[in-house]
Parts: sequence; C-alpha cells; structure tokens
Amino acid sequence: MGLLDGKVAAITAGTRSIGRAIAEIYLAEGASVVVNGRSAEKGQTAIDEMTAAGVGDRVHFIAGNAGVQADVENVINGTVAHFGKIDIAVLNAGGVKETNPVSLMTDEEWMYELNLNLNSTFWGMRASLQHMLPQKSGRIICMSSVEGKRGTPGIPGYAANKHAIIGLAKSCANEVGTEGITVNSICPGLVMTDMFYETGPATVANIGLADLDALASLYTQSAAIKRPVTVEEVAAVALLLASPAGAGITGASLSIDGGTAHW
Repeated sequence: MGLLDGKVAAITAGTRSIGRAIAEIYLAEGASVVVNGRSAEKGQTAIDEMTAAGVGDRVHFIAGNAGVQADVENVINGTVAHFGKIDIAVLNAGGVKETNPVSLMTDEEWMYELNLNLNSTFWGMRASLQHMLPQKSGRIICMSSVEGKRGTPGIPGYAANKHAIIGLAKSCANEVGTEGITVNSICPGLVMTDMFYETGPATVANIGLADLDALASLYTQSAAIKRPVTVEEVAAVALLLASPAGAGITGASLSIDGGTAHW
C-alpha cells in the first residue's frame, strides 16, 4: 500500500521540474493526480510519459495559465469534476519575468510576478478550501523559496511574492487548523530547473557575473552542502506534508535549501 492510496492531488505547473517530480512521487504512492501547465502539447507528453510508468488512468492534465484566476480555479474545480474530490493541493506555479532592480521594474513586470506567484497561490488556496472545508480534511502545500527568507538583488518582485506566500500559508493554517486541514509552504534553495536556465542569463548580466555556473556558485556559496538541491529532494518533502506523517505539521515554512537560509 502506498502512503497516498485513495487520495486525489492537484499540482499547478506540474508538467516539469519540481511539479513533475511531485506528481511522480504522489503517483508512486498511490494518489490520483491532476497536473497543470500552459501547453497542451507538453501536458500530453507529460501524461503519456507518466502513464507509461504504469499509473493507468490516475493522472490527468488540465491546461491553463497559473497567472490567470479563472485558469487556476479551473484546475482545482476540474480536479473535483474529474476524480470526485481533492485531498491535496500543491500550489507550485511561480517564476521571474525580469531581473530588474526596484528602480527599473515596470508596473507590468510587477503585476506579472504578483499574479503568477502570490495571486495564483491565493486563488488555488481559496478554491481548494471551498472543497476541503466541507469534507473537514485536506493538505495545501504552497511553493515559496529561499528567496522568501532573504532578498537577493535583481529579483525584488519574486522575493516579495515568496515572502508573502509564507505569511499567507501561516495565516490560513491558523484559520483552518481545527478543520482537519494543514497549510504549509516549502522553500527550496537553488534547484537546476528549466526556470533557472531561462531566467538565469538575465540575472548574470544584471549583477555582473561571468556565466550560469558563476550564478549557481553565488546562490549556493552560503549553503552548508555547497550544491543545488534536486527536484527529488523537494518532492520528498511534499510527500511528507501530504502523508499521514505530516498531520502535525501546519503553518510551517520548510527550507529545502541545503542550509542556506538562517531560519
């Protein structure tokens, strides 16, 4: 028997990188999983690959932009429509549009990151609670970042949003703690995801580094383990929070950063 037998999970931005690793570990532990992404083509490829691993019809894809309220709500409500309920919501979507300092950041860049990071988490949390409160059970897992506990130059929008996600999760946890629902945030350190390779070059240019290797070294120089963490290491914590072993953990912001953050 798996740790998540009979459970249903929804994962925003679940077709690649951290979200994909969480989907795979949940499926391996017996859950049914809905993954979300912008590209229907990439989503179908992800579903085909996960189905090939022998999960049958326990994985489903819902297309949508996590920076759009209706799309996020459709992921949650669509999960209930497809599998009959939702037990676990992993609000994983997030990203950096531009790596500008505050003085140069435009309103458009700020709003893009606000919607993709903090607002997408709020929309998904609210929609999930509307299903979880009546059943008096549920797990909500929000994806913050080590940047939610520090402030690296050049990514003020991302850092501000990831700080706010920690506060949102703590507040919500205290609202629903007696209703059988836990709410936590995960704070990964540097993970060599697609986003790192997509946005890293701009950060390199803005802060005057030589290349992506130099950026990775900068991000991990204060880590105890002196290396990036892996998607599998982050997924293992998402499994803990979703499993029976995580029932007593709520309102926490768990650092999976190799010892980078000071709290």
